[in-house]
Amino acid sequence: MLSAVTDAGYTIPTPIQAGAIPFALERRDICGIAQTGTGKTASFVLPMLSLLEKGRARARMPRTLILEPTRELAAQVAENFEKYGKNHRLNVALLIGGVSFEDQDRKLERGADVLICTPGRLLDHFERGKLLMSGVEILVIDEADRMLDMGFIPDIERIAKLIPFTRQTLFFSATMPPEIQKLADRFLQNPERIEVSKPASASVTITQRFVASHDKDYEKRATLRDLVRAQTDLKNAIIFCNRKKDVADLFRSLERHGFSVGALHGDMDQRSRMAMLANFKDGNIQLLVASDVAARGLDIPDVSHVFNFDVPIHAEDYVHRIGRTGRAGRSGASFTIVTRRDQKHADAIEKLIGEKVEWQSGDLSSLPPAEESRDSERSPRRGKGRERDKDRGRERERRPASHKSDINAEDNGIEVVEAAPARPVRAETVKNERKAEPKPQNNARNARQYPANDDNRERRRHRDHDDGPTPVGFGDDIPAFMLIAGYAKA
Repeated sequence: MLSAVTDAGYTIPTPIQAGAIPFALERRDICGIAQTGTGKTASFVLPMLSLLEKGRARARMPRTLILEPTRELAAQVAENFEKYGKNHRLNVALLIGGVSFEDQDRKLERGADVLICTPGRLLDHFERGKLLMSGVEILVIDEADRMLDMGFIPDIERIAKLIPFTRQTLFFSATMPPEIQKLADRFLQNPERIEVSKPASASVTITQRFVASHDKDYEKRATLRDLVRAQTDLKNAIIFCNRKKDVADLFRSLERHGFSVGALHGDMDQRSRMAMLANFKDGNIQLLVASDVAARGLDIPDVSHVFNFDVPIHAEDYVHRIGRTGRAGRSGASFTIVTRRDQKHADAIEKLIGEKVEWQSGDLSSLPPAEESRDSERSPRRGKGRERDKDRGRERERRPASHKSDINAEDNGIEVVEAAPARPVRAETVKNERKAEPKPQNNARNARQYPANDDNRERRRHRDHDDGPTPVGFGDDIPAFMLIAGYAKA
């Protein structure tokens, strides 16, 4: 293991690693709190490798279990096991959504020394009868506050009942609010609390700024584009949104403006998500618009900037988001776009981290008046314009004909002389005309009886308004065969 660590380029352990690894090797329960990017993953991966050197896994009975909140973080932990455990012959199984059950079942049948999974997929395999949890020796809950805060509490409680009570439990997180700590105490037995920094604190290597903006989305997008263009030292950046819909909208907007951009959110299939992350890590795309699925634990070492397009609703998420930059002692910068509606969330962030965040080019009180964009003016007026046209048409129908024809003349300042009012139509005439009109039938019958052409329409008009004498017999339209000589006599 030491040889693998040396090959990875590490010589000195981080504070959280130096504090957690000795107690983990003693099989003590641990509650570790440290800033993101300080090496918490290696704090449980390295001692697990040492503890697993003895023994062998049996089919469908994993020896250790690691629970992660997201698929990406689970895959990243699996990569750490491959890097640090390259000199070990350990079977590592990754159970996440978006991958077929058959491939995962084959790995479980061979026996898994390390089982890395999300809670939902783990319970799916257990309910299918593919897993026996009675052999688990070590339970690791990574990003503990997020796991307990995202609605995973019932699943974790169920999983904890399936594994032996004598297990060793390790909790690691960047934040640990008091209410979450009470929940964590359910799963830890006399834990060793290792806190190398105050809870929910941001790294000192990150330059934090708030940026004031108006509430409209198009104004926030314009503010973001100006921010990105103004960064002369920008190498790559992650842009966080609160909703998946906003991720898609912002991605399309940046793409239209010529930025090198990709998108990452929870509705994407697993293959697309992993491919997008790989392209971002390899430098094929410069900007990654993401939801909070990318805010937890993702280790992309050289992210230069983080932009919060939306202020996170939960202040703890702010620490995790900006922690994607300034990792491993590097310097980084974070910019958070704040509107008047976000003021209370911004105050909560400052209260959580215990410091004031500087404003970029003035706070909300210094914002200039909002300017309506052409697109924003045009789109709301379309429907109203149609309504105005309809009302104007109804008004013209109510006016006399002479007045309707002279509307444009009035608009141009030309004096218009009102025509004499039209002679009123007698009620008897209207009544007779209504009687003469054919009664409406069903549409199919009307289509057959009254074809839509001008000749038939003209003929029908003359037929309905015929003022001549009523014909007797055949009238003038006598059939030709009646005129044959001798036929009439017969």
